[in-house]
Amino acid sequence: MRRLPLALVILLLAGCAPQPAPETSSPTPIEPAPSSSSPTPSDTPTPSPTPTTFVPRTASVNVSGDLLWHNSLWVSAELDAKKGRFDFRPQLRSLREYVSAADLAICHSEVPFAKKDGPFRNYPLFAAPQEIAPAIVATGWDLCTTASNHTMDQGWDGLVRTIEVHREHGILTSGSWATEEDRKTPVIFTTDDGVKIAVISQTFGLNGLPKAKGKPWSVQLLDADAAIADAKRAKKAGADIVLVHMHAGDEYSSRINSQQRDFAKAVTAAPEVDMVFGQHAHVVQPIDKVNDKWVIYGAGNLIASSGPAQPRTYDGLMAQVTFEEQENGGFVATAAEFAPTMITKKSGNTPARVYLIPDELKAGNKRAADMKASAARTRKTVRSLDVEGLTERK
Repeated sequence: MRRLPLALVILLLAGCAPQPAPETSSPTPIEPAPSSSSPTPSDTPTPSPTPTTFVPRTASVNVSGDLLWHNSLWVSAELDAKKGRFDFRPQLRSLREYVSAADLAICHSEVPFAKKDGPFRNYPLFAAPQEIAPAIVATGWDLCTTASNHTMDQGWDGLVRTIEVHREHGILTSGSWATEEDRKTPVIFTTDDGVKIAVISQTFGLNGLPKAKGKPWSVQLLDADAAIADAKRAKKAGADIVLVHMHAGDEYSSRINSQQRDFAKAVTAAPEVDMVFGQHAHVVQPIDKVNDKWVIYGAGNLIASSGPAQPRTYDGLMAQVTFEEQENGGFVATAAEFAPTMITKKSGNTPARVYLIPDELKAGNKRAADMKASAARTRKTVRSLDVEGLTERK
């Protein structure tokens, strides 16, 4: 609204006062009233948000064969010890670079740990030195499966002790449990990129030994329905990827048996399961794809000393599978490779070793001829099903 000059207001009120001469100052400009066509802040177009580019996360998983600690391997660890009683790290040193590079590295602790000061026991009822645990850490493993036919070799106390020793060294375990509450809780490892990977572990049997009395949940025997139920529970708990470990197969046979085939076929049919891996036969077995998912049936022995009667037990493999995130939130395997390994036995004062063959050949290991022969045997078995997409570490 336009305002009247103050002098005019006074004149109107008084009625008789003389009107002063008008001033020559410029009139105050009048703002026009806004019209319906004038733009307002709310009418200003909002810029479209810049679309975000999807950057998929990846997760590599490394799996391998049995850590089967025969007594000659303890003697090797004594020979390698610069201080203390045992040092198992040198036996596994060749594997370290490959293992530690994986986002999740999984070992298989085949046998239970003894009490700290022993007694240590060999086959058939193993009790291995606890000094193995620091070697597992030094090699780069994050998690160890513990369901095997030797899980109950030292009874309930041995089962619990094995879990505790691993976990005291920061190593997760899956396959045996000290409490029923732990059994109900999925074992999930989170990678540096935040990918959550669950590991389920089962065994075909316990060498005729019973489970701990009143603790049927302490070890999971091979059961596809139970594995699928655990996989669903893991997904519900937030797992992005679910791996199922089966300790099964016919000893010293590279042929896949019906139990292995049926189990792999059943669990890979479940959408919650992403991969199956295993060992037990103590020799390598083929790698396959079942329901479009990788199945590593048998990785052989990673470390063992079975004697001259079983020469193929010194051949083994490590397998690495890479998963990639999809825009729908799931993960699919995009790469799979294997790397042959070879064990050399203790000889006199020369300790036992396990070698990652491709890396040792590049480094010029003097046992190149033996390694090439071992790798050829492993390659022939692993590739016998002629599966597309499987590569070999060079």
